[in-house]
Amino acid sequence: MNEVTATEPPAEVGGVQVSLQSVYLKDCSYESPNGPRLPGNQAWEPKFQLNMNTSTEELSPEAREVLLTVTVEAKQGEVTLYLVEVKQAGLFTIAGASAEDLKRLVGSFCPSVLFPYARQVISDLIVQGGFPNFLLPLVNFDALFNQAQQAPQQPNLVN
Repeated sequence: MNEVTATEPPAEVGGVQVSLQSVYLKDCSYESPNGPRLPGNQAWEPKFQLNMNTSTEELSPEAREVLLTVTVEAKQGEVTLYLVEVKQAGLFTIAGASAEDLKRLVGSFCPSVLFPYARQVISDLIVQGGFPNFLLPLVNFDALFNQAQQAPQQPNLVN
């Protein structure tokens, strides 16, 4: 469906080399309990919920599979119009990275490379389901990564 296998030339930043070996759709699901019918004769005014998660698996000391999971749910009132989940994966080789650099690459850089692929698959599934085109908003993975890194460091206040 959307597999990229050509090895891209490695990007080098401060002695760290990152190369995308392959991009592939690992899993996806689409549910629309009532098809494109709206409940009653209501106007199209859905509420959307977006969830994203990133995980990684070390395949060798320099190869990592990074998995970006994106879930989109559209509801009109209490009725689910559609629920889409896409698991977009990429195989990255990373050389010369410190533990901190590696953490940032897999938590920010790699998901930002995978996101456009997941965004397109989600859009295609929604349109094929009979609903109006939907494009996920762009995501700043650097900001999300920084926010996630700061969250555990906040002190717990107990009254």
